[in-house]
Amino acid sequence: MDKALVTYFSAEGTTKQIAERLAKAIDADLFEIIPMKKYTAADIKWTNPLARCNREKIGRKNVPVTGKVENMSEYDIIFVGFPIWYGCAPNVVNSFLQEYDLSGKKIPAFATSGGSGIGRTAEKLRPYVTGGTVVDARLFSASAGEKELKTWAETL
Repeated sequence: MDKALVTYFSAEGTTKQIAERLAKAIDADLFEIIPMKKYTAADIKWTNPLARCNREKIGRKNVPVTGKVENMSEYDIIFVGFPIWYGCAPNVVNSFLQEYDLSGKKIPAFATSGGSGIGRTAEKLRPYVTGGTVVDARLFSASAGEKELKTWAETL
């Protein structure tokens, strides 16, 4: 496999577990996408129309990220993981992706969800990936093991 980086945003820890398993299974580097202002439980309570997650999505707001992948040019494939929010990636993931020139890179997405499907997630990520190619989007359950994750990664 090409040199790989697994990036992820995890609001409640589920996506983090999948990202760590994937990185271990494919011997990839790992980078956590952390918003400058971390989310609280109230911020991600989507049933509250005034919750931060709703305001960000409806307002199409950029969400600043702390830290940066300094050696992004070294990677051939960048896995991007996140929980599904409104049938797509949270805005913090889009903001992260926009910070880089991803020319020539494959960008597979993986997601976790409490009930939503993967939908058109790959299609919705494309405008935020400058020069790269979003090649897949796959939904994984919290119980996905290293073997399942590695098998998926090898198909890319």
